[in-house]
Amino acid sequence: MAKDIKIALVGNPNTGKSTLFNLLTGLNQKIGNFPGITVDKKVGYCKLADNKQAEIIDLPGTYSLYPKSKDESIVFQVLADKKNSSYPDIVVLVADATNLRRNLLLYSQVADLGVPVVLALNMTDMAKKEGIDIDINKLSERLGVQVVAISARSNSGLAELKQAINNTTAIATQVEGTDVHVLAPEAIALVKQHIKTDNNYLALQILHQHQHLNTFSAQDHELFERIIAEHTFESSKLQAAETIARYRYLSGVLSGVVKDTGAAKKFVFSDKLDSILTNKFWGFLIFIGILFFIFNSIFSWSSYPMELIEYAFVWLTEYGHQHLPDGILTNLLLDGVLAGLGGVVIFIPQIAILFAFISILEDTGYMARVTFMMDKIMRKFGLSGKSVVPMIGSLACAVPSIMSARNIESWKDRIITIMVAPLVSCSARLPVYTLLISLVVPEKMVWGFINLQGLTLMGMYIISISAAVLVAFVMKFLIKAKEKSYFIMELPVYRMPRWTNVIYTMYEKSKTFVFEAGKVIIAISIILWVLATYGPSERFAEIDKKYEAIEAQKDSVQISTLERDRAAEKLENSYAGILGHVIEPAIKPLGFDWKIGIALITSFAAREAFVGTMATIYSVDSDGEVATIRNKMRGAKDPDTGLPVFTFATAFSLMLFYAFAMQCMSTVAIVFRETKSWKWPVIQILYMTGMAYVASLIAYQLLK
Repeated sequence: MAKDIKIALVGNPNTGKSTLFNLLTGLNQKIGNFPGITVDKKVGYCKLADNKQAEIIDLPGTYSLYPKSKDESIVFQVLADKKNSSYPDIVVLVADATNLRRNLLLYSQVADLGVPVVLALNMTDMAKKEGIDIDINKLSERLGVQVVAISARSNSGLAELKQAINNTTAIATQVEGTDVHVLAPEAIALVKQHIKTDNNYLALQILHQHQHLNTFSAQDHELFERIIAEHTFESSKLQAAETIARYRYLSGVLSGVVKDTGAAKKFVFSDKLDSILTNKFWGFLIFIGILFFIFNSIFSWSSYPMELIEYAFVWLTEYGHQHLPDGILTNLLLDGVLAGLGGVVIFIPQIAILFAFISILEDTGYMARVTFMMDKIMRKFGLSGKSVVPMIGSLACAVPSIMSARNIESWKDRIITIMVAPLVSCSARLPVYTLLISLVVPEKMVWGFINLQGLTLMGMYIISISAAVLVAFVMKFLIKAKEKSYFIMELPVYRMPRWTNVIYTMYEKSKTFVFEAGKVIIAISIILWVLATYGPSERFAEIDKKYEAIEAQKDSVQISTLERDRAAEKLENSYAGILGHVIEPAIKPLGFDWKIGIALITSFAAREAFVGTMATIYSVDSDGEVATIRNKMRGAKDPDTGLPVFTFATAFSLMLFYAFAMQCMSTVAIVFRETKSWKWPVIQILYMTGMAYVASLIAYQLLK
């Protein structure tokens, strides 16, 4: 998309930067990766005044230009390198008006790099409620940049911000507020001379972290290291000296600019809530109650839309069979692609509800409290408090959660977190759980207000989290390391959720689920349909000969029954059936037949492929009658015993297998990328598959 100007949003965590990004770009955004790394790059587009087209990049949140993690290092890489593809024409620095002094530390560093800056003071409405009065004009005059008061939550100040961006030129002069040259004058002078710049702070930053910049050659890096050694450049001491100098400068800037008339009232409401919600007893009880409500809602609220989607696909399949010409392509489209796709789309309501609740908990500030409460417990089991964030994130997806473990400084804590995060039940397992629960758990209320199916679903999540914690406890003794970890977290004040953000999250996550899982499942469905429709020609010829002989002796009333038996026998002798029968002896003790075996194999590409596989197999196995996947599975009988295939014992055994097994190639790939070794993903696959087999075996043998 053509653009007239490139804008980078920069700011501390929890300043509303991402909210502003969503507000400016709406749905006109995309997510990719920064070149060469797996950190998310959010880019969007919006129109400014005079119909200017702006490309907006949402950079990761950071407290300063000195990174503590890979994510934070992106900010420096982008702003210090004009050759970087993401280098902006203008930086919009988003600052929290309720904590301006701390936020302006990052502003002063970015401004000293010589990048044109607009300062957006967010949460000004909240600052007023807390009795904080900011003289915007005086602040703008002292900093020498445009300052705009906004409130991203209430959508105010947006027009003024766009106008300020228009008024900021790419050649805007930044005044260095802190004389950084005195920190290392000779070393800075040599770097300035080498890279041909007159910016003292850029030269100082290169001395601190030149290794983060790919723009320099190996010889450049060697030169910088030589300068550092020859001039005794002590990075940590100089960072501390710079920070002190900047805060001294900012104290002067803010003198007479910020008046706090409500210090006594500040955060009183949040503190009162925290005394209850983070209480050692009541806090956990409330958290469990919230979980009950979420899982109860997933089943109760989604039932009607799921039924509508389910019957819509049944109608589409019937309509297709009635109006499309008979043949291989029609069968492939309806019994392969459409059946597999239906197995994905039906779960959109549940995925949307789950992510809506996660978004609300994050938006209100409650999720940060959950992390805080879990810190002490996690440490007893060998995990850092920072491990809670990836583990909670794994409720959505293990891939970004494993990537977020980069924020954990301790190598041991980080490896243990990566190894156990996939055990926490992700959204890909949700379709498997809900399908199996709907087959064997009655839809009734317990104590008049708790849905029994929702209670069972919550039980599966508790089992997965407990397993992750116990495995972490074992690994605490197996993995040796000397580092000590620490956990520092800023608790945001409680706020009302931004409903537009919640709706956008529901839409974005549901879309991602359909398109990402859908691509895999459609591909698997097509391959599976071919494998389930065709088999060794001699076997199929014998089956046809057998049923032709039977048909010659039977009357026409029984032809439909014979056709169903013929289809079932052909499926069993197809390439998919042969594959299922090969692994059946190994999975029979778990209560699984060869059809479930096929689903287990396809699920190693993506767990949610289980539903699509079942839909395709039972579509191929049908006698022409169109029914919902749940009804087909509910009616499936064991040919030897005549009993239902999906009993409570089989369903629970299968859910435990999916709860523990590493059936996600994306997760395996990301573990390899994050650990830079095949050792850890191989260990992960072996121990998780072993756990899954043993747990399923015990469950089935006890419950059958």
